[in-house]
Amino acid sequence: MTSTAGAPPTHSTPADLAPGFLTGGVIGASLAAFIGGCVVGRAPLVLTGLVLPAVYGLVFFLATLPRRAREAAVAPRTALAVIESREAVGGETSDVPVRFDLSVVPEDAPAFRVEMRQDVNLVELADHRPLAVVVVEYPPDRPWRTRIVTRPTPEWEKRAAVAQVDSVPGPAMKSETPEGCSSGLLNLLGLLLGAAAVLLLFRADLFGSQGGDSGAPEPSVSSSSATTVTSSAITVTSATGTVALGPGQSMLDEGGLRAAVESLTQVAGRRQALSVVVRDRLLTVVFSPTGGKSAGFDPRSLPYDRVPGLVEEAGTTVGAESPRSWQLTADGVTGSLTLRVVVTDGGSTGTLRADGRGKVLRKSGS
Repeated sequence: MTSTAGAPPTHSTPADLAPGFLTGGVIGASLAAFIGGCVVGRAPLVLTGLVLPAVYGLVFFLATLPRRAREAAVAPRTALAVIESREAVGGETSDVPVRFDLSVVPEDAPAFRVEMRQDVNLVELADHRPLAVVVVEYPPDRPWRTRIVTRPTPEWEKRAAVAQVDSVPGPAMKSETPEGCSSGLLNLLGLLLGAAAVLLLFRADLFGSQGGDSGAPEPSVSSSSATTVTSSAITVTSATGTVALGPGQSMLDEGGLRAAVESLTQVAGRRQALSVVVRDRLLTVVFSPTGGKSAGFDPRSLPYDRVPGLVEEAGTTVGAESPRSWQLTADGVTGSLTLRVVVTDGGSTGTLRADGRGKVLRKSGS
């Protein structure tokens, strides 16, 4: 009998390595989003960490469905094989993982040698001794996925009992090809890139700053519009301006809000504002259109000294001396300056309205 040994692919293609890279990226992004969302209390991040793996799993299942359907449509081929060697590789249950080296001799195809791993019951282990002839099945297009048939049909069982199968020379194909270090490195790279992408996209939520040098003692000033003039760390435009404080600073600090407004007006000039929004570490000013006669107010006219008291008083409506988050909105569109303070603590929200001098007009909590 003439024997010809076959061989499976000996290296991984980019298409084979891509799923591992994508899986690593999804794992890294999911973990970073879930842990980061739990730390900073951001529900969208937590939801992203939970939903992303499920979406990826569904997409992966649908993408591989045609291939798996084609593989399932190929009828397996049955043949006789002789066990060249066997080696138990572990197991503490009744089914022992065993590594087999087989010489497979099909009737209408070239013979080949294959190394495969299969769980064998301890009771049947004696029937799988070296030089024993067994019945195997394998996909014709993937012979390295050979499996020993534990319950062959009576016809094949009789043939295996009387057959003489010659050994097949040459190297054995392996059903469990080692992934290699390139696959492991790609998986790790995908995991790191996925985590880095989440940290980059949600850096404002996770780190509480929006650009600039967060370690600088002075606030960084930024704004956005079609035309910008940049000088050092300051950008000035005609639409909006923002001041982001660094870590450890707050607009509620003594003189903090005043310094932030003055920093912005020094760059933007003495321009009227339509609205001013103040958060713990962020000041946003919407400027009035230049050259127009629209209503507005001087942002420097805000009652700076009253802001900490207004936030504290709004917090009392929800029973929080130090609310988890707060926002003050100064609006001058209607002509008279009005202040609105909203504080949140857990699931409670408190609202306070005051005039331009900081006198409380109305407050409520829910």
